[in-house]
Amino acid sequence: MNETQAEYTQRVVHICLKAGRLMLAGGSEMYRVEDTMRRIAVNAEIREVNVFASPTGIFVSLDNGVASTVTELESVKKRAINLELVDRVNELSREFADKRISLKLLEEKLGQVEKQVPTFPLWLQVLGAALLSGTLMVIFLGKYAWADMLASCLVGGCGYLVNYRFSQHTNVRFLSEMVSAMVMGMIAIGINHLYPPCNINNILVGALMTLVPGMALTTALRDLFQGDLVSGIVRMCEAALTAIALGGGVGIVIKFLGA
Repeated sequence: MNETQAEYTQRVVHICLKAGRLMLAGGSEMYRVEDTMRRIAVNAEIREVNVFASPTGIFVSLDNGVASTVTELESVKKRAINLELVDRVNELSREFADKRISLKLLEEKLGQVEKQVPTFPLWLQVLGAALLSGTLMVIFLGKYAWADMLASCLVGGCGYLVNYRFSQHTNVRFLSEMVSAMVMGMIAIGINHLYPPCNINNILVGALMTLVPGMALTTALRDLFQGDLVSGIVRMCEAALTAIALGGGVGIVIKFLGA
């Protein structure tokens, strides 16, 4: 394959952008995104590498010393927490750095990861959310309330499922969290009416934790500590708005149902 220096540099730019976009979509920190993109470009024998990542976009500028500088940017609209995706891209960049795979194979493997985003089956995610809800309820209360624990598992699993399904049908940020919190509140109130010994507060304390943006808040703090102030502040605002949506959803239901 006869490829000019300009075409080669352009291809490296596209590979760097794809790797960075996948890592951002998986919820990676900004410094990790930039480091991975820079590592790919340097090991592709690009002389001058400049990359900049923000929560909503990636900028890449490469100069191989022969062709003119190639600069491109790409926006990132959807972001979630998928550490498996981040790990896959990181591992591919390490393999390329160690010369275990070629640039062409790296490009192909990144395309495969993009088409088949690594994730757990939905039933396992719901089961994990249910178990997490009951466990955290016990941790927060400091005692075993078996009825509340089982109810919290049910409410947490249902809320996670609603959030997953609803988020696939809307582009409005934080709406799925609010709707899920409202559903959780209604189920908790329904359980309380059917079995009065169950405490609504105890149930919701554990159930809501499945949707609380703890990972996003941790990532925001790491960005701030690394000096990525814009990214850190943006992500902290997103985490705060998510928490407000959860609290607002539960508050609306409790207010109007008179619990």
